[in-house]
Amino acid sequence: MSSHEAQCELAYKPEQLFDLAADVECYPEFLPWWIASRIRRREGNIYYSDQVVGFGVFRERFGSKTVLQRPERIEVTSTDGIFRNFDLTWRFDPLPGNGCRVALLVNLELRSTLVQGIFRQVILRSVQSIMSAFEARAHQLYDPSTRPGSMRGDSCSGEPIV
Repeated sequence: MSSHEAQCELAYKPEQLFDLAADVECYPEFLPWWIASRIRRREGNIYYSDQVVGFGVFRERFGSKTVLQRPERIEVTSTDGIFRNFDLTWRFDPLPGNGCRVALLVNLELRSTLVQGIFRQVILRSVQSIMSAFEARAHQLYDPSTRPGSMRGDSCSGEPIV
């Protein structure tokens, strides 16, 4: 199983950053390789979603279960599609003032060991790219000097999941 982690410190409240990470249906708006995402069922602090990721000609659809522990943690799991095991955890640790340390930890094992070997470096770079895109989106949404108009965009787009 491959494990990868990325961290950043941002001058926003943990609740704001938690809400951004929990909004999976907006992922295609700002995360690299996310093509589509749709929540299909909610049960309290848990939701089940269908997602499509891809790069180049490669596209993969998979289902996941997300457990929300606001504002500290989000845990996403899947054994669907190409994943033998997929665990993704977002952690939001408050810092003095209104700051927050955000950590993204990804543990995954693909069904094919050949594909796992080929994509090892791609996966490592993608975790860092996801964190960078998350950081840029947080600035766009929550930093008044970088956004015109409202605090938050009201719509998400991306390809429909069929």
